[in-house]
Amino acid sequence: MRTLFLSLILCGAVLTTWAQKSIDVLYLTGHTDRYHSWQVLSEYQIALLNEAEIFTVEKVVLPDSVADIPVKFSDYDVVILNVNEVKWHPRLKKSFERYMRKGGGLVIVHEADNAFPEWKEFNKMVALGGWGNRAEQAGPFYYWTDAGYVTDYTSPGTAGKHGRRVPFVINVRDTLHPIVKGLPDKWLHVDDELYGDLRGPARNIHVLATAYSETKSGGTGKEEPVLFTVKYGKGRVFHCVFGHTKKGFDKSLRNIGYQIVFVRGTEWAATGNVTLPLPQCELSTDKPTLRSLEQITAP
Repeated sequence: MRTLFLSLILCGAVLTTWAQKSIDVLYLTGHTDRYHSWQVLSEYQIALLNEAEIFTVEKVVLPDSVADIPVKFSDYDVVILNVNEVKWHPRLKKSFERYMRKGGGLVIVHEADNAFPEWKEFNKMVALGGWGNRAEQAGPFYYWTDAGYVTDYTSPGTAGKHGRRVPFVINVRDTLHPIVKGLPDKWLHVDDELYGDLRGPARNIHVLATAYSETKSGGTGKEEPVLFTVKYGKGRVFHCVFGHTKKGFDKSLRNIGYQIVFVRGTEWAATGNVTLPLPQCELSTDKPTLRSLEQITAP
């Protein structure tokens, strides 16, 4: 067991904490559709994980079609999937299912919930997914109203919709959950794709935050779940639906709110707890608080 000293520099403030054990991360990437860039996203996400200094990251770049890969999932505390249109051999799928049922961790961001529409157990893990010909057979729509969460089994239509990239307010619904505890109840996220009309089993889901998808920008007109956790066997899943990235567009990843929930969500998926401190910077509904990749990686 090793002890690491953590120094986080966000918004000009230095924060310290102690971590008892490095968290082993398997970062699987290598292919997304033409609307996204796994290269840009992986550069940001791995930089954020390295900065936190409580993670040891192994990055594996997958081909489009995977016959099998020589990886033992049980060697890792958490798996981050930065993939979309990629094929896995049934043997690899079964191995991952066992890993998750026995207590593994999984992190899903944005287009990763579009992956594997035909994989029943994956759809249980992510609870809600988009596109990939997901329709009524995939499960209900799921969204928030003032009366509570709606599980809509009756409305027809395919899964997945977003309007133009615009700023939107994140509304925290469970202020006591370790991933978002201490964050403002509301904070403004920068221009991004707000996924809506997702469908899936919607079981064992616990919503941490929602955001309103406005119709004037082409959205659904619903309060959509944007941050949630899912229980799969003994495993833990953290699912973040915002975070659109493509070549030449990384604005969504520069939002400090996104950066905070990504690293804290990864720690929670790995351990069931969060020890990372919150930065001494302001998140408000007035304007987004941004930090570039160069700032993250600066010595």
